[in-house]
Amino acid sequence: MTNYAIVDIETTGGKYNEEGITEIAIYKYNGHEVVDQFISLVNPERKIQEFVVNLTGINSNMLKNAPKFYEVAKRIVEITEDCILVAHNAQFDYRILQTEFRRLGFQFERETLCTVELAKELIPDQASYSLGKLARALGIPVSDRHRAAGDAQATVKLFKMILDKDLEKSIVQSSIRTKPKYQLEPKHLDIIDQLPSITGVYYIHKEGGEIIYIGKSKNIKKRINQHFTSNAPKAKKIQNKVVAVTYEATGSELVALLKESAEIKKNKPIFNRALRRTIFTHGLFSYVDDNGYINLKIDKANGKQKPITTFSNRQSAKSFMFKIVETYSLCQKLTGLYKTNTSCFNYTIKNCEGACINEELPESYNKRVLQLIDKNSYESKDLVIIDRGRDVDERSAIVIENGVFKGLGFFNLNYQIHNLDVLHSIITPMENNRDTQHIIQAYLRKNKQLKVISLKQNEVN
Repeated sequence: MTNYAIVDIETTGGKYNEEGITEIAIYKYNGHEVVDQFISLVNPERKIQEFVVNLTGINSNMLKNAPKFYEVAKRIVEITEDCILVAHNAQFDYRILQTEFRRLGFQFERETLCTVELAKELIPDQASYSLGKLARALGIPVSDRHRAAGDAQATVKLFKMILDKDLEKSIVQSSIRTKPKYQLEPKHLDIIDQLPSITGVYYIHKEGGEIIYIGKSKNIKKRINQHFTSNAPKAKKIQNKVVAVTYEATGSELVALLKESAEIKKNKPIFNRALRRTIFTHGLFSYVDDNGYINLKIDKANGKQKPITTFSNRQSAKSFMFKIVETYSLCQKLTGLYKTNTSCFNYTIKNCEGACINEELPESYNKRVLQLIDKNSYESKDLVIIDRGRDVDERSAIVIENGVFKGLGFFNLNYQIHNLDVLHSIITPMENNRDTQHIIQAYLRKNKQLKVISLKQNEVN
């Protein structure tokens, strides 16, 4: 598992390479949660510039009894060991650390990642990339701005969002490439041992970090165990090539399905390619007959006609049709479930109001059909589907605008989804295609209790 040391440093200011550290915060982050932390004031043994005192509130008086850098150096080395150093403007924090260690006669070297550069690439078109303004635009709460712990915590949240938005998984793949321990022959049991039994997307890497397979599961540990114990030819090839398995928790199965679909298309892993086929085969279509009634029919999804909703196979389409006939009191004949030239069977037992023999007016019958169509199609709608998040206080948001799937993200505060600018910034943009439409519609059919918010009126359905 790749570890990151997310760092923020406050300094005395002053001439280049003459600054001293006044406060340092380091959060060790394993890509999913903070596993260790170190926060300390530091006596810089030099004057603090007046403007820095005004900015941070840290003055010489506060630092009199603080440890000097040499007293905290060992802890800094330990907590950043085998970690990639992450900071907002990493060049600055890394330079300051190297300077302090150089004064002690120690060569401090770590791989680095800069959240300013990553944000510019993965969260483009922001008005400012300063930590405070970027955090505000993304709805990230910052406590104690310009204090090391507050800024480092905000950087953790920002980095978490950046990892979510990296659909090509370039950060994780390059992290594996730079870590020599991954080049050793791994034991499959060791890999399984480090994985959690949670819902999410998993990535199987070969030597050099390249992803060779992407999958999703409600239980990642169990699923990887199946990959490693299967005797199927594809599984055997994966077992021979694997050096690491990384994962991304999603909490929501819908988010996992959508991420898996998008990331397979982006990364084209070698062992997904052969098996990747359209995940739906049939669709629900409608047409108006000569008497003015809206008829429904199940047909193969051929890409030429636009279906109301899609299904993985004919059987699931059929069972859906039987359910809606009962729920909306529709006619078996006009839904293709009962072939007849006269009335349908349901009419004889008084469960159909007679649309099959022109007894019920088309206006009355069509009203119920349109209700069904509206319920099962999100065409032209502006919605946010709210589902489970990765933590207790987090939720996931799947955004649809004008019937087009725009992307997904995670949020902790309702303000983040009711403010459209923030919502657009926190979501990871994704392609709208037939697969994503099918995934979303099938999930909505199965999970009737999902919270759905209308974007424009903020009405909860």
